[in-house]
Amino acid sequence: MSAKKKIAYSLAGLAVIAGIGLFGGLWVVMDSARSDVAETKTALADFKSNDADAIKRGEYVMRLSDCAACHEQSFSGGYKINTPFGELQTSNITPDRETGIGNMTEHDFFNAVRLGRGDKGFLYPAMPYTAYAKLSDQDMHDLWAYMSTLKPVKNKIDENGGMHFPYNIRLAMVGWNLLFFDNSGFKPETLKTSSISPEQLDVINRGKYLVDGPAHCSVCHTARNALGGEIGSKYLQGGNLGIWYAPDITPNPHVGIGNWSNQQIADYLKTGSEGKSVAAGPMAEAVEHSMQYFNNDDLQAIAVYLKQLPASAAAAPAGFAMDPQGKSRAALSYEVNCTACHGVNGEGIKGMVPAFAANQSMLNDPTNMITAMLNGTRAASTAERPTAAGMPAFDWKLDDQQMADVLNYVRNSWGNQASEVTPQQVAEMRKQTGSQQKLTHPTLAQN
Repeated sequence: MSAKKKIAYSLAGLAVIAGIGLFGGLWVVMDSARSDVAETKTALADFKSNDADAIKRGEYVMRLSDCAACHEQSFSGGYKINTPFGELQTSNITPDRETGIGNMTEHDFFNAVRLGRGDKGFLYPAMPYTAYAKLSDQDMHDLWAYMSTLKPVKNKIDENGGMHFPYNIRLAMVGWNLLFFDNSGFKPETLKTSSISPEQLDVINRGKYLVDGPAHCSVCHTARNALGGEIGSKYLQGGNLGIWYAPDITPNPHVGIGNWSNQQIADYLKTGSEGKSVAAGPMAEAVEHSMQYFNNDDLQAIAVYLKQLPASAAAAPAGFAMDPQGKSRAALSYEVNCTACHGVNGEGIKGMVPAFAANQSMLNDPTNMITAMLNGTRAASTAERPTAAGMPAFDWKLDDQQMADVLNYVRNSWGNQASEVTPQQVAEMRKQTGSQQKLTHPTLAQN
């Protein structure tokens, strides 16, 4: 046999092997065998569970999974999600036949939630099926029972009308799933050391199940690559959410939760504050619609699981030294604009307005602080803290330099040290959020 033929046969063999591997990978990510435990004939619109216990458990699964935050309180959808690939609108998941999921069977529902395969095609991972894949069969059965109690709402949603080409082609999600979707159920940790008792392991595994499954924490708190896939090596070490930043929630003592007690973590999830920090933006929504309903055992399990993870390697941020004149101007601006709520010495209002002094949560990535100053924000309204304090917008009042100065002042005062916030960062966020420029008086501007 000639050398050319040998090369041709070798290449053909490699192509066959690659094809088999590709087909095998597609088979794994497309396999819906786990959904075979679900009923296949009755549409949701024709089903009404009479199992009160299952319905109650299903409502709790809905809260664990934070369904109401994205699908709205009526579950009729329309919530807008901005992604680097365009704008999505959440779907109508009420039992309406025409515009909701009323024609889905339980089997179809299982495939949508755990596989990302809806009745209109493949779902985008903004619907976190990559995490919901870990939901147990029992939780799924109970969730289905709860869904049957919802009121049908007619609300037609153009779910991916705002997605840019070619990302608006749902079939492309087959390739994305092949690269990034783990189509397997929850895998509990096993006992690896005698220092952990079986009872402790049960708590850790409950926390792991909640974090990786229904609560889908990594969807926000893990960095993503250019194609939107989670970077496994950066698990829970912080991730960008457009105009917000989900911080490191590993036990890192500098930028994570290493200095938080288990009870502080539980308090933050339950109420939106551990005493100094106050949840805002998407986290406030998660607390308000989901985490405040978690029972105490589950909150403690999450805390235990997070605290036993390996800490990220991020170092403490280096401080930024302001020039004396700039610091003096920033201090005056802080006194005029911020002290009424945040205090003369950055002490804040416990559980309501975040403290700046001795609050390391304020010293990390400045995205959240810039967003809050530009556009304002509000805390979560919870049963324990029903008064959700509001932060007014300052885009109209402070220019980019003034805003950067105030942020640098609070991030480097009262014992704090943090990296510099630049006017360019503020300008970029101002543009990204569509915030207005500082107002100027026409007469003064001419002078």
